[in-house]
Amino acid sequence: MADEATTIEVRPGLPGDRGRAASGRARALRRIFRTSKGLVGGTLVALVVVVGVLGPVVIPHHLATQIDVLHRLAPPSAAHPLGTDQLGRDELVRMLLGARTSLYVGVLAVALSVVIGLPLGLIGGYFGGWADLVLMRIVDAIISFPVLLLALTISAVLGPNLTNATLSIGIVYAPYLARIARSEVLKVSAMPYVEAARASGAGHVWIMLRTVLPNIVPPVIVQSTISMAFAILAEAALSFLGLGTQPPTPSWGLMIQAARDYLDIAPWTALVPGAAIALSVLGLNMLGDALRDALDPSFVMEQARRAEG
Repeated sequence: MADEATTIEVRPGLPGDRGRAASGRARALRRIFRTSKGLVGGTLVALVVVVGVLGPVVIPHHLATQIDVLHRLAPPSAAHPLGTDQLGRDELVRMLLGARTSLYVGVLAVALSVVIGLPLGLIGGYFGGWADLVLMRIVDAIISFPVLLLALTISAVLGPNLTNATLSIGIVYAPYLARIARSEVLKVSAMPYVEAARASGAGHVWIMLRTVLPNIVPPVIVQSTISMAFAILAEAALSFLGLGTQPPTPSWGLMIQAARDYLDIAPWTALVPGAAIALSVLGLNMLGDALRDALDPSFVMEQARRAEG
């Protein structure tokens, strides 16, 4: 879980640094897709999004469940470019429609983790004291469990279906985002402009929402991108174990589960969904790395100073 602990180091700046940082960040964001990581990662992520959104619109859903036992485990051909599975269902169609499931789980699970984790980190880091102690001990207790084991436990208790799998994934990743948010809040809270807001008589809620929160958004975005990659992997694992997506809904994890008994005679049945998962996770990780570099305050400030000089 080393990747999940990635944070962005915030360095104290001068009063004029905030304006320079804003313009520098805009320039850095425009350069994301000029880097190899940003270009490749963004392209892969865009492909998954397009397939996940447009796939169910363009491809009739019944094609993913249409059984043709006469052509079961057929190798790739003109009729079936990626072959068929053990029931004669087209692997390409199921792979394309399975992207919707992964995209659905990734987006909703990360959104849930943000809704749970961001307020915990914001409150704990800003107020400190007993609030921080209690909230972080709860977070530490959850983090102490292996992620997949905890997700399996929650899914088993709630019941095996896609909604409960999404809920369990969002819950287990929320503490990691809370930790990231708290560490950033601690740094931002010590900045001069926050002290100035306190001195002017602004309330705690106003300071947290209008001053602190906007300045911790970049690391939260980076962490959310990385967490989405792990959410796709977790959904595939839960579906593989029978606790996630249920048949006949297309899912990359279910496709791998069905293919495990036919690896010696029909390896494409596992390679197709496996490659889809690998490329999706690779794209999200590369995009997350590019975002981290672009939103790193030290990098942004350096780019802004060079542009002004």
